Amino acid sequence: MAIHIIIDGYNLIRRSPELAGLDRQDLQLGREALVDLLAAYKKLKPHKITVVFDGSAEPTLYGSRDRAKGIAIRYSHGGESADDVIRRMANREKAKALVVSSDREVMSAAEAAGATVMDSAAFEDKIAMARYLAVKGDGEAIESSGWVPTTRKKGPSRRLPKRKRRARARVEKL
Repeated sequence: MAIHIIIDGYNLIRRSPELAGLDRQDLQLGREALVDLLAAYKKLKPHKITVVFDGSAEPTLYGSRDRAKGIAIRYSHGGESADDVIRRMANREKAKALVVSSDREVMSAAEAAGATVMDSAAFEDKIAMARYLAVKGDGEAIESSGWVPTTRKKGPSRRLPKRKRRARARVEKL
């Protein structure tokens, strides 16, 4: 199943130490740095990615939808917040969506809609790990010298509920 990653843009920018510094210099600089980071991640993991920004302060020259480097960018209309747009997208996408935000209200609404949720810091760690593995490689083949004795039990461990197993599978695809 394809994953649609829906990101609360300003939330992720302001939670990230490197992006927050750029955001303090210039708002547009922070947005561009986030899109560049996500475009590099998209080259490694070809998931559909949408970043949602608050657009109430944006001039009317900008459309509510844009696309840059393969990343869909959405701005909220005047009178609504990016959180409202994210909730609406999570309701529409349901189980296909993975919502990235540190806002508790957004996370609980997305989870109630059936979407998987992830904290902004955890998503940034996933991006960093994907970049690291791309540079390092997926690992070298380890030659086995045969059977290794172990005391590990072979029976089934405690199994998570089906909904949580599916959510874990979506997160592991990142």
